[in-house]
Amino acid sequence: MSGTGSGASWAVRISRPAGRWRVELLAEDAGDELPALERALGEPGADGWPGPFVVVVDSRLYFVALRHGPGGMVRALISDATMQEWLLASEVVERYGIAVDAEGAFDDDETGWPGGDLDLFADDGLPAEQLRPIVTADDLWADEMVAAIAARLGFADELAAAVAP
Repeated sequence: MSGTGSGASWAVRISRPAGRWRVELLAEDAGDELPALERALGEPGADGWPGPFVVVVDSRLYFVALRHGPGGMVRALISDATMQEWLLASEVVERYGIAVDAEGAFDDDETGWPGGDLDLFADDGLPAEQLRPIVTADDLWADEMVAAIAARLGFADELAAAVAP
C-alpha cells in the first residue's frame, strides 16, 4: 500500500457479509462530502453486527473512519484531529464534537493527535489500546495506518485490491 503515490486520497466502504470482508471503493478522491460518507454506511443494523464502516484517507495526511453505533448514531475516528485546515477534518471534528488539544498536539515528537472513538474497531477485534500505537506512529502515512488496521482485522488483500491504481 505504501506505493499509492504522494497525495493519494480515497474512500472505501468495508463490510463483512456472511463473515467475509468486502471492500468497495466509494471515491478515488477523498470524497469530502460528509453526508455522502454517512449515507454510504447504509441503514443502522441492516448489515448485521458489527456493521460496516467507511474509511477515508485524505492526501495521505490523515484518515477518518465512520460507523454506526448503538441506536444508529454515527461513531467517528480521526487519525489526526489537528488537520483543521482540511475541509473533511474540520467537518468531522465539528460535527462529532471531537476535542482537539492544540496545546499538547504539537509537542516535539510530531505524532498525530487521534480523536473521536478509538474503540471504533473493538467489535472486530482491535480495541483502543491496540489501535492507539498505529494511529500515533509518526513514521506512518495515513494510508499505511489504514493498511496496518486492515492487516490486523484481516482485510488487507481486499483493501489493496480496491484502492490499487
